[in-house]
Amino acid sequence: MPKETVYTHGHHESVLRSHRWRTAANSAAYLLPELRPGQDLLDVGCGPGTITADLAALVAPGTVTAVDAAASVLEQAREAATGAGVDNVRFAVADVHALDFPDDSFDVVHAHQVLQHVGDPVQALREMRRVCRPGGVVAVRDADYGAFTWFPSVPALDDWQELYRRVARANGGEPDAGRRLLSWARRAGFTDITATAAAWCFTTSDEVAWWSGLWADRTIASSYAQTAVSGGHTTPEQLAGIAEAWREWGAGEDAWFMTPHGEILCRA
Repeated sequence: MPKETVYTHGHHESVLRSHRWRTAANSAAYLLPELRPGQDLLDVGCGPGTITADLAALVAPGTVTAVDAAASVLEQAREAATGAGVDNVRFAVADVHALDFPDDSFDVVHAHQVLQHVGDPVQALREMRRVCRPGGVVAVRDADYGAFTWFPSVPALDDWQELYRRVARANGGEPDAGRRLLSWARRAGFTDITATAAAWCFTTSDEVAWWSGLWADRTIASSYAQTAVSGGHTTPEQLAGIAEAWREWGAGEDAWFMTPHGEILCRA
């Protein structure tokens, strides 16, 4: 059995603010050349469903099955699909370590920012491989927190980076998942793997204000904040100082932030 894992971010509004910004174009570009009308696709860890809706439009009249471990967020995913005008999506609660689907069920299996949060990423990939049809593709993308880079340098953001990685690991996850995807995929039994990397880069004043603002809010109000304090990793006062540093950094005219991601396309 995989070790128990706690989703570090939770589903506070500041977290979903980030998730709802994601699209297939800015978060799954490496997968798009593989998609064809009529494919059946499994979207693992769909969250509020903005990427899901884009993928559904691309594979229609094929079916997208969108699953998440949190039942509460699936209603938002349904609303995203309805708002996008797609009707080929079905939703279910699922554990990626033990997917409730028969072997060879899907042409494409996709997971965005999932493996960094699970207790056994290799087992998760084995399950994704099991439900993927021969000739299909398993596509996974995860951030690498240890490689996040920003300018100008702010010591309190160094503290944030170290703290977040410590809390995520205490919760059973691996925040530097991006660099490990290729290794995990090999251990899961894949032999035909294309590994790439891509980044989000926030450079305009609006982008930087949005990114710094949501992280300031996460730092004091999300499940991450609660877990960081209850786990003895920090104090509310220290979190308040980090949140203020986020806002001060984001107000600078030269502020720049890059979040790199590892990506893998695995042929089943």
